[in-house]
Amino acid sequence: MTRGKTDSPETHRTMQVVNHVRALIEKGTLQPGDKLPPERELARTLNVSRASLRTGIGYLAAMGVMKIRHGVGTFVADGPPDLGKASLSFMGALHGFQSWQMFEARIILESSLAALAAERGKDDHHAALAEEVAEMFAAVDSPADYLIHDVLFHRIIAQASGNPILASIMETITSTMYEKRRKTVERAIDLRESAAMHREIYRALRGRKPAEARDLMEQHLRMAQASQGMERPIERKSTGARESVSRSRTPASG
Repeated sequence: MTRGKTDSPETHRTMQVVNHVRALIEKGTLQPGDKLPPERELARTLNVSRASLRTGIGYLAAMGVMKIRHGVGTFVADGPPDLGKASLSFMGALHGFQSWQMFEARIILESSLAALAAERGKDDHHAALAEEVAEMFAAVDSPADYLIHDVLFHRIIAQASGNPILASIMETITSTMYEKRRKTVERAIDLRESAAMHREIYRALRGRKPAEARDLMEQHLRMAQASQGMERPIERKSTGARESVSRSRTPASG
């Protein structure tokens, strides 16, 4: 991938981590279930800071390539997606997918997934969702970190639905959503209300209330659609000396 003129050095280092892991997977050096080398060792190998490494690993986790097990390590996801294939984001660029179309698809799909997850979710799904909700509250002042846990929350719901076909479709949409949101999420503030909405969805799932879970998911996505429509990416002038930033005062997630 060619670096854009507006890519920051930090973005370049993040993609350096992503591309390194991608190459290891494509060569077969890393297999599903393999554990990544220790953070310090990998950062030294890539000549990047540990902060940059964590950002890159977070990116891969949000894309479904890595699984972070707190206190244990980072592992290649079982059955990782083929990173060499065109994603929905590429098709969207080609065919001009609109944001409202993406949200319409998500509302139809994710509301049903939430209802199924309320019926079929297991204790380990509930534990994982509770952990992501806690991480979201902890990251309300760090939009980029918040987004990673937001994406993982929705992914777990798809897995808890018990339907691998729907979960696979959702995975494609989730990856595309993350690619788009990470470019604007720094403009989002007041994420605490969004975290609270995710907590309500979690409680409906844990309480095995399919109708409530469906309604809460639809409400959440409609709120996210409205708030994300107010986000604007950083607009850099040609001199690069000044930035114009538009900020939303509504909670943004999704």
